[in-house]
Amino acid sequence: MTISPFEALACPLDGSALRITDRSWRCADGHSFDIARQGYVHLLPVQNKRSKDPGDNKQMVAARQRFLSSGFYQPLADAINRAVFHEEFSESSINCLDAGCGEGYYLRQLAHSAPETVDLALVGLDISKWAILSAAKQDKSPAWVVGSNANLPAMPETLDRILCLFGFPVYPEFARVLKSGGEIVQMDAGVDHLRELREIIYPELRAPRPDQKVMPDGFTNLDTSVIRYALTLPDKDSIADLLAMTPHLYRANAEGLARAAQIESLTVTVDVILRRIKKN
Repeated sequence: MTISPFEALACPLDGSALRITDRSWRCADGHSFDIARQGYVHLLPVQNKRSKDPGDNKQMVAARQRFLSSGFYQPLADAINRAVFHEEFSESSINCLDAGCGEGYYLRQLAHSAPETVDLALVGLDISKWAILSAAKQDKSPAWVVGSNANLPAMPETLDRILCLFGFPVYPEFARVLKSGGEIVQMDAGVDHLRELREIIYPELRAPRPDQKVMPDGFTNLDTSVIRYALTLPDKDSIADLLAMTPHLYRANAEGLARAAQIESLTVTVDVILRRIKKN
């Protein structure tokens, strides 16, 4: 098994192929993107940013790293690994993108679980420079890219797998960069995900949105499974870290956050839906 950085990156300005020259990625038209000393590359043009510093901030990334490194979501990582290296898996090499990789936890877990006979070319992409910086510091093997799912900096039909985990799928872009027969491994929160925490921070819970039953054009659902278990958060720090890595940190009001801060320990339900979706 070899783990290597995915190299079929595309210029975010004109879509042409990028090539490494010294410490930069350059396209034929002369656009150049420097490789940071930590090993990542910034491929999110300023005109595509919705804010000066989009995505998770430094504190949120640190909270996510602490929480995930504690093993609380190990069953989710195991399920993702099984979805990629499923029983019928027979490929000798795959190119895999984690679209919204955060600090790289799930991509690292995937690399550790790969069969010895498989070569992996990996790329982790996130809109947060702080997330990519953290990922690059922890593992030099994948390519780490600051970028957006709305304009994936990858050449057409070069990827075998895309991970989209609690993220924002952009199916036309996924279809563009996936090879024929390539797959999306997508994980989304279920109706009861973190219900106990949400009951503390919100006056009332919103009615759940209906589950996505219709596949996007050009894709077929291969498999759907539910991962559900009780997770005990033993102290205030782990509760705070979980809250900091979810959208609820910004959606809850001050009173709700204050109530959460008083909880000494909490058992929450982890409830997620995992799908394997194939490009036709």
